[in-house]
Amino acid sequence: MSDATTYTKPAPTGAIVAIQPGLNKPNKSFIILVSGVAALGGLLFGFDTAIISGAIPYITTYFSLNEYMLGWTVSSILIGCAGGAMVSGKLADRYGRKFMLIICAILFAVSGIGAGMANQLWVFILFRLIGGLGVGAAAMVSPMYIAEMAPAAWRGRLVAFYQLAIVAGILLAYFSNFLFDGTGVNNWRWMFASQAAPSLLFLGLLLAVPETPRWLMKKGRSEAATAIVIKTSGFSATAKEITAIENSFRTEERVSLKTLFNKTYRPVLFIGILVAVFQQVTGINSILYYAPVIFKETGLNTASSLLQTIGIGVVNVVSTFIAIGLVDKVGRKKFLLAGCVVMGISLVAVALCFRYSYFDNYIVLIFMLLYVGAFGCTLGAVTWVYLSEIFPNRVRGLALSVATLALWLADFIVTYTFPVMTKHLGTSVTLLSYATLCAIAFGYMLYKVKETKGRSLEDIEQLFIHKQ
Repeated sequence: MSDATTYTKPAPTGAIVAIQPGLNKPNKSFIILVSGVAALGGLLFGFDTAIISGAIPYITTYFSLNEYMLGWTVSSILIGCAGGAMVSGKLADRYGRKFMLIICAILFAVSGIGAGMANQLWVFILFRLIGGLGVGAAAMVSPMYIAEMAPAAWRGRLVAFYQLAIVAGILLAYFSNFLFDGTGVNNWRWMFASQAAPSLLFLGLLLAVPETPRWLMKKGRSEAATAIVIKTSGFSATAKEITAIENSFRTEERVSLKTLFNKTYRPVLFIGILVAVFQQVTGINSILYYAPVIFKETGLNTASSLLQTIGIGVVNVVSTFIAIGLVDKVGRKKFLLAGCVVMGISLVAVALCFRYSYFDNYIVLIFMLLYVGAFGCTLGAVTWVYLSEIFPNRVRGLALSVATLALWLADFIVTYTFPVMTKHLGTSVTLLSYATLCAIAFGYMLYKVKETKGRSLEDIEQLFIHKQ
């Protein structure tokens, strides 16, 4: 190829882009860079949601919380998450994916500093709600950004990196809790305030990444979109991909909630909603948020509980690498089904340990690690991959908002009810309830989830959408 070859896109917009040597193949460094930066939204997501776990004993005493107020204080962030999910789809479609991630970074920083400085419960909860807005938005926009940038053959692994960032953020929060645990009466304040550092790093890195080609094309900026597709797909595949993207928008109508619930999009919307809800109602965040409390019930002191909780964070990170390595080979559906089985078995085992008060030989820790590990490489990573790719281009932002809104509402219900259920029903019955939901999730996914591995976003649209 010559030094100044010109590519003229055959689509009606007629963009002309100068192609440089070496762009006939995808630019791996560029793809990994932009995906990695977007995935850092997950790091803040994990840190912000998990930092509360180590602070629970201290804020319970400081704010004099009973089990109902504790449930509300821990889960209040999830109301913010629901709000963030509800508004971020429209805002991401209007102002761009990158713009929304910048807003998320700012919200993360404000939330951590504000919660750490709070002297009254309502102020603490207010800043947790603000952080929730950032978490809810990032949970939708980060995987959407990655999915719209990544080549089809890489998409599963790259979106799974988002889950890796989440679990890395959770682990970082556990380490932060452990390190600040012995710093005195105000240790919980430092736990929350420490969130500002990664937030500002995320904000700085976002300034170096571009918008996604699908959003640019949606806004009529075809030349800029084409230049990015050349980097992500290579010159030889660019014409085909740009044409497919344009065709997906060609019959674009005004997208509203009514559009989502019409007979064309309703089936795939319901699949997305239920997969999102099953990720939460199978109990993962009750385990992650309340792990130190659960371990203390087995007779451990606070320091030992926090140390075992770090073990959960490590397993969560390691298991996500399994998803990254295999999700594009094994496929989404098999991972989701396997996760439901292993998670359900693990929950039953832990429930039986609490039922018969058997806490010897680290048996509770072993099965909790197995449960978290199974979640990390299946429902944890694969749910975000699946949600980011099943919705059509025209409705992706709004549909992802609705699905992630359902996810956060489910998370809120589970997180709020956990201390109440364990208080009045016992830990054993509570965990058996989550195991039952694992079985229900398995049955639904077996019959309703369709495999999407190796397909472009436009091909997946044809798999789910049968236009009338």
